Amino acid sequence: MSDIDLPYFLARPAADPPWPGVVVIHEGNGISPQLLRFCQRLAAAGYGAIAPDLFFRAGGTEAADFATLMGSMEPERTQGDIDGAASILRAMGAGKVGVTGFCMGGRLTYHSAVWGKGFDAAVGFYGAGIADELAEPRCPTLLFFGGSDDYIPTEQIERVQAHHPDTVVYPDAGHGFFRDGSENFNESAAADAGTRLMDFFAQHLR
Repeated sequence: MSDIDLPYFLARPAADPPWPGVVVIHEGNGISPQLLRFCQRLAAAGYGAIAPDLFFRAGGTEAADFATLMGSMEPERTQGDIDGAASILRAMGAGKVGVTGFCMGGRLTYHSAVWGKGFDAAVGFYGAGIADELAEPRCPTLLFFGGSDDYIPTEQIERVQAHHPDTVVYPDAGHGFFRDGSENFNESAAADAGTRLMDFFAQHLR
């Protein structure tokens, strides 16, 4: 595919900046309607929200199966794209910038908290593989998991909890519990996690 600038979805408050910003990282299924709705929710709450398409070099969402798209990603370049999305928000006038993401995006959120450039807060949802790269984040970090996740073993979640005691686990929730409109959506867990996310960002980004 020909080189293009990083493509992204942007939702921002109607008010002029400065306002806080949030980079929103998509799941392994790419940019989805649920993700765009979530960005709009953040904007309605006063955040500039940017969702970069991290699959764009391989053709974008649905250009291939998710395993192929995920396999096409290069860690350093991907982190550069995430950091670049944060820079776009800052260029628009955002003050502090946070990062959040789901599934694959949850792991990349954690990676951004540890290795990213200048994030002020991070909130990751059900990121597989975090247990294998535990470190000390450079910014306040909050992690969510479902206790009935078919993709993340309980042993891995417990290792994350041991390293990050503030990690929140919803015993009856599965993978993708925050994805509204899906069969995995867990209304009570999603509502609680959404409140915690907003409180966390309000504390660290405003």
